[in-house]
Amino acid sequence: MKLSLRIFTIQTSIVLGLTTITPFVTIQPKVIAQAREEYEFNCAGLGDIQPSPTDNYLIQWNNAALLAIRNSKPAPTVVARSLAILNTAIYDAWSAYDPVADGTRFGDKLRRPGSEQTLANKNTAVSYAAYRVLVDLFPTQKSIFDDLMVTLGYDANNTSTNTKTAIGIGNVTSQALLKFRHQDGANQLGNLAPGAYSDYTGYKPTNLPLDVFDPNSIYSTVLDPNRWQPLIVSDGQGSKTSPQKFATPHWYLVIPFALKTASEFRSSVGKTHDFETPGYKSQADELIGLAARLTPQQKMITEYWADGPGSELPPGHWHLFGQCVSKRDRHILDDDVKMFFALSNALFDASVAAWDAKRNYDYVRPITAIRYLYKGQVIADWRGSVRGEEWLPYQKDTVVTPPFPEFVSGHSTFSAAGAEILKRFTGTDTFNSSVTQKAGVPFRVQPQNPPAPTQDITLFWSTFTDAADEAGISRRYGGIHFADGDLRGRNLGRQVATRAWIRAQELISGRAEK
Repeated sequence: MKLSLRIFTIQTSIVLGLTTITPFVTIQPKVIAQAREEYEFNCAGLGDIQPSPTDNYLIQWNNAALLAIRNSKPAPTVVARSLAILNTAIYDAWSAYDPVADGTRFGDKLRRPGSEQTLANKNTAVSYAAYRVLVDLFPTQKSIFDDLMVTLGYDANNTSTNTKTAIGIGNVTSQALLKFRHQDGANQLGNLAPGAYSDYTGYKPTNLPLDVFDPNSIYSTVLDPNRWQPLIVSDGQGSKTSPQKFATPHWYLVIPFALKTASEFRSSVGKTHDFETPGYKSQADELIGLAARLTPQQKMITEYWADGPGSELPPGHWHLFGQCVSKRDRHILDDDVKMFFALSNALFDASVAAWDAKRNYDYVRPITAIRYLYKGQVIADWRGSVRGEEWLPYQKDTVVTPPFPEFVSGHSTFSAAGAEILKRFTGTDTFNSSVTQKAGVPFRVQPQNPPAPTQDITLFWSTFTDAADEAGISRRYGGIHFADGDLRGRNLGRQVATRAWIRAQELISGRAEK
């Protein structure tokens, strides 16, 4: 997706009492993010998503957050939580200037009179709220957020807590949200165990680390072929990494947005295939067959949806699709506040539910299962005929397989949840968008082997559901998820999104319990 995400300085703000005067000035645009240069995105026939002087402030703050995510490379769970906190902070500040909406921390207690419910005050409140939470979430990326405050004409040093002003609303609502989220079990502050977002539950893998470059490693490291195994992969500099650590194994303890508990829908995902059952081998055989027959389009699907380190990851990817909807449907600030509030919190709850399943089942990844089943035999992968103990998924050698158990697929859960929210908000499943990899642009897994495709490859999604389903199956093409992990993850994502949608609508409509 060739997305040039920029923030344009089109106005400066002068805060006078309860209102904001916004004289227009012309200033050179400042590039704050650029992603997926190898792909050309077509948003519902509008072409690539390009910045505009009319982009609302929520979009600009979300773009700043996506840049911080790309720079800092957090786990998918942390991305989902961070974007939910950002868009909840924006929503809470905005709700004070809406006639009916209830905030998540103060309800309707901070509601300002109708005469103050102006776009200028909304912009000011959401900007201060967004700034405060983003600096808290991404302290090493503070310069990005400082620059945006200057661009928008605000003084980041104004810490007023006067809730009769828009600045005070933004500061007070964001601090209340942060106070709550600092104690939500994510361990953001490292007060439950040393290190931000570190595990405090004592998780230890059953199996010893697998060196993916040593074919003999599979013979001595698998103690239980049903359980997850950490990998040793390439560091991209000619050396190997330390063994993987399960990213955020404590996430099942994080307080969700709408779910009653992290395990609320766990029973619906069913059970995994035990090593002693025929299903264990059949699910591995399916992936071996897929890998051996990968088409150029399937390779593109795998690579486009990979969303690995250095990207905005799956939760951020669906926020970019949300921006497409915003452009397509000509949203104003109020529309996007409501949509991204529901979208980000559904994705957050998807992270909690998916990681609950991952921690509970601790299930084996395909690379371990296939190498263990077929060691000493000749099978096939995307490179051709290989020994079973050498089988590789179609992934970059710096990734090979993400650092957490297989069941269920996070990609599938996130994507199904994102699609469900966008479908419900727009009232239709219609997406009609596409992405193209141009002829001559090499594949990323092995840029020189095979050569770049000789023709353009286009992925088209007529519906949000089509896009979500493709994201899910991409993990099977890529050899890192079994069919059950994908399909049951999709079902879990839809269930979670439905619950998050209902909760979001209760708050937006002012029908939440006081």
